[in-house]
Amino acid sequence: MTELDIVFCGTGWLPMVDAVRARLPEGASVRVRDYDRPIAEEVADAHVILPSNGRIDGASIRGAQNLRLIQQPAVGVEVVDLDAAKACGVPVCNAPGANADALAQNALLLILALARRLPEARRAFAERRVGVPLGRELTGKVLGVIGLGRSGLRLAGAAGALGMEVVGVRSASSRQELEALLSRADFVSLHCPLTPETQGLIGEAELGLMKRGAYLVNCARGSIIDRGALEAALAEGQLGGVGMDVFWEEPWDPDEPLFTRDDVVTLPHIGGSTVEVFARVADLVLENIRRLRAGEELLHRIV
Repeated sequence: MTELDIVFCGTGWLPMVDAVRARLPEGASVRVRDYDRPIAEEVADAHVILPSNGRIDGASIRGAQNLRLIQQPAVGVEVVDLDAAKACGVPVCNAPGANADALAQNALLLILALARRLPEARRAFAERRVGVPLGRELTGKVLGVIGLGRSGLRLAGAAGALGMEVVGVRSASSRQELEALLSRADFVSLHCPLTPETQGLIGEAELGLMKRGAYLVNCARGSIIDRGALEAALAEGQLGGVGMDVFWEEPWDPDEPLFTRDDVVTLPHIGGSTVEVFARVADLVLENIRRLRAGEELLHRIV
């Protein structure tokens, strides 16, 4: 394989694309998809697809006759039709662990922002009001971590160092364990992948189990939380607030009422957007491209 047409299909992470492009071997090129064209047309001649948050459906995979690899430059592969890839003999790989520290620190940022009521504090600063709002300390509070992969465990360690009591469950844990966590926690942070089992995992019943005034943080995937149930819990005061770095639709509408509330802290899906993460991901992408050309076993193969 002498030439490689690599297509990046996401709506962000362009510095990572630049990092890959700067070190590509001779005969390989990477381009960002044209969002005005159907995805199937954009990847029709591709040898490698980097999905990011771009959905790669079965028709696109089947129509890409030159496709040799789908390399997700992140952990989640729910945007890829894995069954179609497997049927077409196209390997799908991901990049586990590359952003674990960044995601954990991002979750901690949201926890701190909720505890110290950052949206209200910013308004108080603009209005020259001193010493308000009244926030909360994390010391002695209970943090519930749902999903004990790399980022969840990193957050648990950081929270423990701040004096928080940490309880955790794996996303596939029993219902009894999940309910016990929700009922104890002052803060709940989501770190599980989006799967059929975790779609809508946090709904009306789960939010109702949480302490009144507890806080919820999501740096995993938007659809793990039922949006209607979340809005109702905020309106009724069941939740003290929510911090989100991921959403149900991306890009989002920043003017939606949910995102302008004082008890909602939002970030523009920057959990994995650090210089260090992009360097690690670029290393992995380039290594799998090298292995692909050399006919060697690929790293972190899903199918």
